[in-house]
Amino acid sequence: MITISGTPSKGWLHRALGVTFDRDYYFDPARRHEVDRLCNRYAAETFPDLAIFYSESNLGRIQYWTPDQVLVGGIQPNLLLGMLLGAEFRPADDRDADIVPGCLAGVEPADLPTVETLLEHDLVRQFDRQIVQIRSESHGNLHPIPPFFWDASGRAALHGALTTAQKLCGETIFVDMMTDPDRCRRLLQWIADAYVLLVRHFAKAADPPMTEVHVGECSCCMLSPAMSRDFVVPATDVVARALGPVRFHSCGNSTRLLDAFAQIERLCSLDVGGETSLGRVREVFGRQMPVSIAPLPRDMSAESPAPIVDWARRALEENAGGPLDFVYHVEPDYRIETIRALTDFVKQQNDFRAVRSHRRAGEGRV
Repeated sequence: MITISGTPSKGWLHRALGVTFDRDYYFDPARRHEVDRLCNRYAAETFPDLAIFYSESNLGRIQYWTPDQVLVGGIQPNLLLGMLLGAEFRPADDRDADIVPGCLAGVEPADLPTVETLLEHDLVRQFDRQIVQIRSESHGNLHPIPPFFWDASGRAALHGALTTAQKLCGETIFVDMMTDPDRCRRLLQWIADAYVLLVRHFAKAADPPMTEVHVGECSCCMLSPAMSRDFVVPATDVVARALGPVRFHSCGNSTRLLDAFAQIERLCSLDVGGETSLGRVREVFGRQMPVSIAPLPRDMSAESPAPIVDWARRALEENAGGPLDFVYHVEPDYRIETIRALTDFVKQQNDFRAVRSHRRAGEGRV
């Protein structure tokens, strides 16, 4: 089965609608719901021929979104963990939010708090109260989606332990893995344990059916295969054993790392960058492994659709008939006509299947 879907970026929506993604957007569920619905109505009206809906890049899925969903604490996972450790949150009107990085720079693993104390943080309690309030005051008409979840599918989303360590400790983590590997392993173990505790807590608070977990290890494409096996795989295994089957994400060209990824316990799907060889993916994982792949940014920015269509043609040939999902995130400088050409090409494939949202009547009108 071949599918394709996309999400518009905050930069794109700010330019198109004038919406701002300020602090209230992230911490006031009513405002979040209002803005998210506006963005989704715009996407449905503006791109009726494309399976585009508003969510964080590659996390929410259009077939599991409905207008009654209200995201509570819908903030990138490594930012949430950073805030619980004292990092300053920095929203931006026209792009993704961030935190001041380096809140754990120079901190020894032995000096980290026990993960259980994270649940005592005022922010966790605030999100807990908001979930209860939405369910009570809406009389069942609204469905709160808790932190670390992005739709009603039950799939949690985390950053990988290494990617989180890079945000919280800084770039020195890559040197530390060579000079003090045991210290780094303890740090990554703590991060994995913290994520497990937080996801379990919020899954229980809002009672979604836990199905799987997306682990976004955006930084691992900078590692060697040996270092991926030594650091990334064990930390991911901690999450897999505790939370369930893993959808593993790696940015960039991950071809050389596929053998290492194959060692991840409970691996159920892959999400890779557009330069990764799908032929090698099928050699390592076989034809049954579901794979998501993202087009290259330079191709989505190109005036001519030829590069992106040629890329998709090669990807389909290498894929050899396995389940494949093309996913893209629309940044302000990307060309919709180029993305539309990619969509039209994918739709021509015999095994193409459309993905559809559950928007109710009237949700497609702004």
